[in-house]
Amino acid sequence: MPATLLVIIDVQKGFINDWTRHLPEAVETLQKDFNYVIVTKFINPDPSPFRQFIGWTRFAPDNATDTDLAFVPRDDSAVIEKTIYTAAPDIISFTKEKQINEVSLCGIATDNCVLKTAVDLFEKSIRPLILADYCASHGGPDAHRAGLLLLHRMVGSDQIITTNPC
Repeated sequence: MPATLLVIIDVQKGFINDWTRHLPEAVETLQKDFNYVIVTKFINPDPSPFRQFIGWTRFAPDNATDTDLAFVPRDDSAVIEKTIYTAAPDIISFTKEKQINEVSLCGIATDNCVLKTAVDLFEKSIRPLILADYCASHGGPDAHRAGLLLLHRMVGSDQIITTNPC
């Protein structure tokens, strides 16, 4: 049986709100079902495109209120800090090393970081499986649904795993 990889994207305290509150416990439990787990953590140093172009200054490297994980990662998880929407280069390196050609994705936010990571993997011929019931957007349900709609169009419906239709 091939090795399985779960990537948990940006389930951090600063992204937890009414629309994402269910994710920390859900992803913490989900980890046990995979051979490998990678956790990404977004930080927003100065300078960054987020600060420069959209004036968004949250998630500074020294702001644990925002940047700390909102769940307990598995002891053997790799934690990758990233300063952009995706950690795909690190994920791709890991998949090549472990000879994995399919990656399960979950986390925050469906409409940007999950979407960008999925598309980046897809473009490198690594099948992204988006676990839609383990994804959410801090922008709300409409943003989550918009992310899923774009994922359907960009990586294909067969890569969206859900019990709820988009």
